[in-house]
Amino acid sequence: MPAYHDTGYKLLFSDPLMVRDLLLGFVDDPWLARLDFSTLELVNSHYVSEDLRNRADDVVWRVRADERWVYLYLLIEFQSSVDRFMALRMLVYVGLLYQDLVRRKQLGPDGLLPPVLPIVLYNGERRWKAPVELEALLPKVPVFLAPLQPKMRYLLIDEGAQSVETFARLPRNLVAAIFQLEQPQTLEAVQTIVTEVESATRSPEYATARRLIAIWLRAALRRNRKSPILLPELDDLQELNSMLSQRIEKWAKEFQAEGERKGRLEGRQEGRQEGRLEGEARVLERLLTRRFGDLPAWVRERLGSATEAQLETWTEAVLDAPSLSAIFGEPPAPH
Repeated sequence: MPAYHDTGYKLLFSDPLMVRDLLLGFVDDPWLARLDFSTLELVNSHYVSEDLRNRADDVVWRVRADERWVYLYLLIEFQSSVDRFMALRMLVYVGLLYQDLVRRKQLGPDGLLPPVLPIVLYNGERRWKAPVELEALLPKVPVFLAPLQPKMRYLLIDEGAQSVETFARLPRNLVAAIFQLEQPQTLEAVQTIVTEVESATRSPEYATARRLIAIWLRAALRRNRKSPILLPELDDLQELNSMLSQRIEKWAKEFQAEGERKGRLEGRQEGRQEGRLEGEARVLERLLTRRFGDLPAWVRERLGSATEAQLETWTEAVLDAPSLSAIFGEPPAPH
């Protein structure tokens, strides 16, 4: 994936409204109703382990639920291949998060660690097949060892596996729109989605989201596999939508004009082809008349509707064939 793709998604999910739409649209659990989305707060996720590099491709939010902070560990994956050991990676990342919270003394009032909702947001082309729990990566162990093994499970959101029905039930969900724009789209579909996003984000609370979406959208349209669209650098979603509309309208007119030009050209070529076939048919008719005399109507009909290949075959046969039937086959039976 291009480097901007990583940066672009991190940019999008640095906005609380995007995180809210991701959870409400793609996490199906009534527990979400207990979250106070007005308390969503981005956490500095550049914590360091002694033997691991800085984590730079994850996003960590916290939100209150029942007077307790819940940490949303959002790992954005841009791998071209599925990582079989993602559950192990998530175990390490969550451990690093907890270690950092302990070091900074950010525990609950009861001295306990906060709960974590680990999410892997995957947008690779292949569908995700890796286990979502660590247990699937471990062998069977004796009974006394089983409870001593580490446990880890993450929530997978596989962008490309989302159904049309899912998007249909989320008409004003910003993340659903982003997911759709990530897929190959026709120009008309892109325009429709962008217009809907622009319309759904006009209230003041979306000011930051609109700017972030505009920046991301320009890069996403450039990457569109079906119809790449190059637009000037703009961070205003309304201007971007207007310019996109003008660009698509211009392309539509150019496409129509090109189609008409090709139609005229093909018409001329077809006319020339028909004229050439008529000429070849007349030459063959004269050769046949010289050999066999006046031609019956059924032969003239066949000459008038012959293809280029048929005329070529008949012309080669006319010099040696003993009769018209040897060239054209038996005449049609009288009605």
